[in-house]
Amino acid sequence: MQGKSKLFQYSMFALLYFSQGTILSYFTALNALYLLENGLEMANIGILGTIAMIPFILKIFLGYLSDKVNLFGRGHRKPYILIGLAIQFICLIIVPFINPSTNFTGFVIAAFMVQFGMALYDTCTDGLALDVIPKDEQGTIQAFMVGGRAVGLIATATVVGVLADLVSWYAVFFALAIFTLFPLPFVLQVKDGARTGEQRFDLGAFRTLGRRNVIAIAAIGFIIFFIIVGINQIINPYMENEFGITLSQAGTLTTVWGIGILVGSVFGGKIFDAIGQRQAIYVGIGLSIFSLVGLAFIPTLWLAWVFMFIFGFSYGTYQTIYFALAMNITETAIAASMFAILMSITNIGQAVGMGITGFAVMPDALGYRTTLLVFAACNLLLLPLMRPAFRSSQKA
Repeated sequence: MQGKSKLFQYSMFALLYFSQGTILSYFTALNALYLLENGLEMANIGILGTIAMIPFILKIFLGYLSDKVNLFGRGHRKPYILIGLAIQFICLIIVPFINPSTNFTGFVIAAFMVQFGMALYDTCTDGLALDVIPKDEQGTIQAFMVGGRAVGLIATATVVGVLADLVSWYAVFFALAIFTLFPLPFVLQVKDGARTGEQRFDLGAFRTLGRRNVIAIAAIGFIIFFIIVGINQIINPYMENEFGITLSQAGTLTTVWGIGILVGSVFGGKIFDAIGQRQAIYVGIGLSIFSLVGLAFIPTLWLAWVFMFIFGFSYGTYQTIYFALAMNITETAIAASMFAILMSITNIGQAVGMGITGFAVMPDALGYRTTLLVFAACNLLLLPLMRPAFRSSQKA
């Protein structure tokens, strides 16, 4: 992106992540309410959540394709980003016309394609950031990206709740389609040419994935996203079950969570620099456990706002720290591929978490409160990974 200012670059990456955040917000927090309203059960929702995450596991191959193939001679990143945005936009226009209660398979396919489009431009956005952002700015760009996604989440949660209550779910999906177009004016201005020097694809660089610290950091990502996204899927159904919240209240609750993520993303970047990587993860562990235990025992609805903010804050902190670590250990020669692998592992964690919580909260299983406590305890699985992850977090 030669000739483009820092403001242009940071704005583009923030808006691309904003578009991701709108879809993340819907599928992880509000899709469950839409499907419950259409007569489906939480088990169906867990299955859908797991299937819809498969494209993010396929990011490994999408990253490899982007690193290796200069598509139509237009570049390694820009054309893929545009195709991904187009797929997401088209599917969001189509999906409200598919009734999930009578055509669950069709709805699953449409949801899969929305997530595939997002996975494609997400992968290539990360690759582009690794191509053009200097190492000493990686923490900053991650704060912009995570923050942009949080703003997308907030916007979606606020708009979706109101539209679903006062207009219709058709309006919800059309609004998501419009949000998809926000980064387009920036992406169209990008000049994405051939890769040179150390950016040239090198198959041998995949040996990096065998290092102990890379494996440990990948495992940290799996556990973090297994917990956060798995739990986020059930928060609004939990609140509806316990306190009878409306769709507008569900949207507002998710907005509070998103604000927590936004603040946590800034905080995560700060503590990452101030107290070090390992200590920053410990802070995330403490915040996550505290928020989930608090949510499990809240006696009244007003306390949910407090603990949802803390829950979002812990997520924003976790995300920024993990993404900065992943950028730090990624080899330039396989930038999109390696980063996509690290992200795919987090997405496997999300898929597993969403599948498990969907079944765990059923009346004949653990139920909501016990599931929250079990997932809070899962944060402790991060502790044995600290030593191998941070023994050498820099590239050899």
